[in-house]
Amino acid sequence: MHDGKTTAGATAADTASVPAEPLSHGLKQRHLTMLGLGGVIGAGLFVGSGAGIAVAGPGIVVSYLIAGAIAMLVMRMLGEMSSAMPASGSFSVHAERALGRWAGFSVGWLYWFLLVVVLAVEATGAAQIAHGWVTGVPQWAWVLVFMVVFTVANLAAVKNFGEFEFWFATLKVGAIVLFLALGLLAVLGVLPDTEPVGFTNLTGQGGFLPNGWDGVVSGVLAVIFAFGGLEVVTIAAAESDDPVRAVGRAVRSAVWRILFFYVGSMLVIVTLLPWTSMEPGHSPYVAVLDSIGVSGAGQIMNVVVFVALLSALNANLYGSSRMVFSLAERGEAPKGLLKVSGGGVPRRAVLASVAFGFVSVLLNLKWPDSVFLYMLNAVGAVLLFVWGLIAVSQLRLRRRIEREAPERLTLRMWAFPWLTWAALAAMAAVLVLMLFDDGARPQVLWSAGATGAVLAVALVREWRARVSGERLTDRPSGR
Repeated sequence: MHDGKTTAGATAADTASVPAEPLSHGLKQRHLTMLGLGGVIGAGLFVGSGAGIAVAGPGIVVSYLIAGAIAMLVMRMLGEMSSAMPASGSFSVHAERALGRWAGFSVGWLYWFLLVVVLAVEATGAAQIAHGWVTGVPQWAWVLVFMVVFTVANLAAVKNFGEFEFWFATLKVGAIVLFLALGLLAVLGVLPDTEPVGFTNLTGQGGFLPNGWDGVVSGVLAVIFAFGGLEVVTIAAAESDDPVRAVGRAVRSAVWRILFFYVGSMLVIVTLLPWTSMEPGHSPYVAVLDSIGVSGAGQIMNVVVFVALLSALNANLYGSSRMVFSLAERGEAPKGLLKVSGGGVPRRAVLASVAFGFVSVLLNLKWPDSVFLYMLNAVGAVLLFVWGLIAVSQLRLRRRIEREAPERLTLRMWAFPWLTWAALAAMAAVLVLMLFDDGARPQVLWSAGATGAVLAVALVREWRARVSGERLTDRPSGR
């Protein structure tokens, strides 16, 4: 599809044409819609949000609004580019078209590395829950089972991935909606043995911003990475029946509803319970369900978190395989990964991704506090680097598409270019704030190191290609 010669100076034909993908087109609109809704609803929300509440208090609602607004702007930019030029490599392809091969190579490999490392965290987390239910089966065996099951599912038709994600997302979204409904009834005092709580917990214990705006900022740092995963929907859109229309619909429906789920959940939690009762590492959802008398709340949330982890594992395996396949298409990864099955599945790309995933899992099980910790830190802030390149790419491509193929702008970024610049400034601010945060600083430094290493490789490759091209040009004819 992409010949590897695409540069920042793409022609009108490059921008206007959208070549056909060699992959299957088995994903339906319902798959993409639920992938967009459920792709980011995971353990980061159900469990990790407790850490944000502990530092921001009720102000965590503002933290989620800020973090969600950044994610929403990034998705709108990505939706604009992906609906105009759908591709299995999504933002990696866009970065290559906008900035050159070095950018596509860098963002593609960084995102692939991010997914296969996080995959290990998800597999291990799900295995820990399953081991608690069936203690006779060791944790490593559960990891093996999960990895094999989802590898087989991803090696089969793409619709299998879509069905898995559809039902996983349906369960997660259903759990959030039920939680919001029960929480609202409890706030109003409608449930048995409950009374209206009013604004006591929102204004007591130090007020709505007990730790001031510093607490809100700390909350943003704690929760912004929970929005990672939305990008996969634009990768998956290339394998739908109508990529242009499908990605637009998925992005439109996802961003607002996800913001509602996240902010709505936090508002229910801090309204019903004192923020001082929250403990990092403990699910605030369980605390709320316990407080309103839902029996077995802990086990219910264990099931939801378990499903969320398996859903993320499945989505990350899919996303990583399509990203490395796209890199191979453009000559930025081994050509052997381009082998596609009769059903349109890039099986070698799936196996390459899951192979590194297995390595990551083994490192996580064997050296969680040393080798794997370094790997995890190395991808800790990569998501912000990826989002930053998405924004820069959109700034470049929007003007070019308007000039060369304006009819392809079926989904437009709001208030362009001002909101794009605002999103870039916000991401830069988050990175700077992370540098001054003792807990987050190692992630920024290690991630910067990993990004620098990949950029160095990309630039060396581009320099060598340019030198080789010049030598061929200078070679006398007939020799």
